[in-house]
Amino acid sequence: MEFHLVFILPPLLVLGWFAWRRDDASWGRAPLSGLAIMLFLAVVYTTPWTNVMIPRGVWWYGDGAVLGTIWYTPIEEYLFFILQPILTAFWLFQFLTVEDRSLLIPLSHRLAGAAGGLAICVLGYFLMGTTSTFYLGSLLFWAGPILAIQWAFGITYLIKEVPRLLAVALVVPTLYLWTVDRIAIGLGIWSISETHTIGLSLLGLPVEEALFFFLTNVFLVQGIVLYMWLLDRPYEFAGVGWFSERAQAVDSERA
Repeated sequence: MEFHLVFILPPLLVLGWFAWRRDDASWGRAPLSGLAIMLFLAVVYTTPWTNVMIPRGVWWYGDGAVLGTIWYTPIEEYLFFILQPILTAFWLFQFLTVEDRSLLIPLSHRLAGAAGGLAICVLGYFLMGTTSTFYLGSLLFWAGPILAIQWAFGITYLIKEVPRLLAVALVVPTLYLWTVDRIAIGLGIWSISETHTIGLSLLGLPVEEALFFFLTNVFLVQGIVLYMWLLDRPYEFAGVGWFSERAQAVDSERA
């Protein structure tokens, strides 16, 4: 809990204040509803995974470092499922924009996006079969389905329209979370198993931990960006659907 109070809440509150006060920032029903959806999904999707990883001994917590647990996961860990997405989202809100591109993207792009996510999932499945790659494999197996869904829906938009936005939105919070995670490990708040990791680290931070924070930020940022894109084009999403003649006609007029 002290970790949250020192490292997570202060920047979260500052970024939230700026997002609320700055005219150039995104705030209001649309971005906040997107964040609310992502928070719900983060808790629902991450809870079963952590409650498999902790009893497996992939990571554990220092004596007296947590208030209590629900299932196998500390209360503070559940809180982190909420605080991290809010922190990253409030950073994204500082410069979140929506580009004028149709939801109509080629079917081949959708299939390629889905295949890419599923390939990551399959790779993770095989890596889980070895003890030293279990953490890495479980991350990829867990992440693959989410990436497949997001990329199948909007990989063209993400790559062609908002790559710079994604880069800035991901780099800053990810680097910050890497830093504070390394501090927490050094303080013994939590420990990562050497048996279930491949042994590579970034200045003492296991690569699996670095990948975890990167992937969770990718989920959050891509999810909100795609959600805002969807809300920006309701005429395509309503009625017959994305492939209606009306959607194509309106898109031609706007072009």
